[in-house]
Amino acid sequence: MINRRALRLRRHARSRRRIEGTSSRPRLCVFRSSRHMYAQLIDDSQQRTLCAASTLDPEVRGSLGGSPATVAAAKMVGELIGKRALAKGVQQVVFDRGGYQYHGRVAAVADAARAAGLQF
Repeated sequence: MINRRALRLRRHARSRRRIEGTSSRPRLCVFRSSRHMYAQLIDDSQQRTLCAASTLDPEVRGSLGGSPATVAAAKMVGELIGKRALAKGVQQVVFDRGGYQYHGRVAAVADAARAAGLQF
Protein backbone atom coordinates (compact mmCIF):
# COMPACT_ATOMS: atom_id res chain seq x y z
CA MET A 1 0.00 0.00 0.00
CA ILE A 2 1.48 3.34 -1.05
CA ASN A 3 0.30 6.39 0.85
CA ARG A 4 -0.34 9.91 -0.44
CA ARG A 5 2.97 11.26 0.85
CA ALA A 6 4.94 8.63 -1.05
CA LEU A 7 3.02 9.41 -4.23
CA ARG A 8 3.69 13.14 -3.81
CA LEU A 9 7.40 12.52 -3.25
CA ARG A 10 7.47 10.38 -6.39
CA ARG A 11 5.86 13.21 -8.39
CA HIS A 12 8.26 15.72 -6.84
CA ALA A 13 11.30 13.62 -7.76
CA ARG A 14 10.02 13.28 -11.31
CA SER A 15 9.66 17.04 -11.71
CA ARG A 16 13.00 17.76 -9.97
CA ARG A 17 14.82 15.87 -12.72
CA ARG A 18 13.97 18.77 -15.03
CA ILE A 19 13.86 21.73 -12.61
CA GLU A 20 17.09 23.20 -11.27
CA GLY A 21 17.73 26.54 -9.61
CA THR A 22 20.80 28.55 -10.52
CA SER A 23 22.34 31.72 -9.14
CA SER A 24 20.68 33.84 -11.80
CA ARG A 25 17.37 31.96 -11.65
CA PRO A 26 16.78 30.21 -8.31
CA ARG A 27 14.07 27.66 -7.62
CA LEU A 28 10.92 28.84 -5.81
CA CYS A 29 10.02 25.72 -3.84
CA VAL A 30 6.60 25.39 -2.19
CA PHE A 31 5.72 23.07 0.68
CA ARG A 32 2.15 22.68 1.84
CA SER A 33 1.32 21.02 5.12
CA SER A 34 -2.18 20.50 6.44
CA ARG A 35 -1.89 23.67 8.52
CA HIS A 36 0.88 25.90 7.12
CA MET A 37 2.39 27.06 3.83
CA TYR A 38 6.13 27.45 3.22
CA ALA A 39 8.04 28.92 0.28
CA GLN A 40 11.77 29.33 -0.24
CA LEU A 41 14.20 30.40 -2.94
CA ILE A 42 16.95 27.83 -3.45
CA ASP A 43 20.16 28.09 -5.46
CA ASP A 44 20.84 24.44 -6.31
CA SER A 45 24.27 25.11 -7.79
CA GLN A 46 25.58 26.40 -4.42
CA GLN A 47 23.08 24.42 -2.33
CA ARG A 48 21.92 27.53 -0.48
CA THR A 49 18.56 28.90 0.54
CA LEU A 50 18.47 32.56 -0.44
CA CYS A 51 15.29 33.54 1.38
CA ALA A 52 12.16 31.96 2.81
CA ALA A 53 8.64 32.84 3.90
CA SER A 54 5.87 30.94 5.63
CA THR A 55 2.64 31.38 7.52
CA LEU A 56 4.74 31.15 10.69
CA ASP A 57 6.51 34.46 9.94
CA PRO A 58 5.49 37.29 12.29
CA GLU A 59 4.48 39.55 9.37
CA VAL A 60 2.03 36.97 8.05
CA ARG A 61 0.91 35.67 11.42
CA GLY A 62 -0.02 39.11 12.70
CA SER A 63 -2.31 39.85 9.76
CA LEU A 64 -4.04 36.45 9.70
CA GLY A 65 -7.56 36.59 11.00
CA GLY A 66 -8.25 32.89 11.24
CA SER A 67 -6.65 29.68 10.12
CA PRO A 68 -3.24 29.72 8.41
CA ALA A 69 -4.43 26.93 6.08
CA THR A 70 -6.35 29.21 3.71
CA VAL A 71 -5.83 30.62 0.23
CA ALA A 72 -5.65 34.13 1.73
CA ALA A 73 -2.75 33.07 3.96
CA ALA A 74 -1.01 31.49 0.96
CA LYS A 75 -1.35 34.78 -0.93
CA MET A 76 0.36 36.58 1.95
CA VAL A 77 3.22 34.07 1.83
CA GLY A 78 3.54 34.62 -1.94
CA GLU A 79 3.67 38.40 -1.53
CA LEU A 80 6.26 38.11 1.24
CA ILE A 81 8.54 35.77 -0.71
CA GLY A 82 8.24 38.10 -3.71
CA LYS A 83 9.28 41.13 -1.64
CA ARG A 84 12.18 39.28 -0.05
CA ALA A 85 13.38 37.97 -3.42
CA LEU A 86 13.33 41.44 -4.96
CA ALA A 87 15.24 42.77 -1.93
CA LYS A 88 17.93 40.13 -2.65
CA GLY A 89 18.07 41.21 -6.30
CA VAL A 90 16.28 38.16 -7.71
CA GLN A 91 13.71 38.83 -10.43
CA GLN A 92 13.44 35.54 -12.32
CA VAL A 93 12.75 32.19 -10.69
CA VAL A 94 11.84 28.64 -11.62
CA PHE A 95 8.65 27.46 -9.90
CA ASP A 96 8.75 24.10 -8.13
CA ARG A 97 5.28 23.02 -7.04
CA GLY A 98 6.73 20.20 -4.96
CA GLY A 99 4.61 17.42 -6.39
CA TYR A 100 1.40 19.18 -5.42
CA GLN A 101 -1.37 19.96 -7.86
CA TYR A 102 -1.16 23.53 -9.21
CA HIS A 103 -4.42 24.50 -7.56
CA GLY A 104 -5.67 26.26 -4.46
CA ARG A 105 -2.98 27.31 -2.01
CA VAL A 106 -0.06 26.37 -4.29
CA ALA A 107 -1.47 28.45 -7.15
CA ALA A 108 -2.19 31.31 -4.73
CA VAL A 109 1.48 31.45 -3.68
CA ALA A 110 2.57 31.49 -7.33
CA ASP A 111 0.08 34.17 -8.39
CA ALA A 112 0.93 36.43 -5.44
CA ALA A 113 4.67 36.06 -6.11
CA ARG A 114 4.05 37.05 -9.74
CA ALA A 115 2.02 40.03 -8.60
CA ALA A 116 4.87 41.06 -6.29
CA GLY A 117 7.22 41.23 -9.28
CA LEU A 118 8.78 37.80 -9.74
CA GLN A 119 8.91 36.40 -13.27
CA PHE A 120 8.40 32.70 -14.00
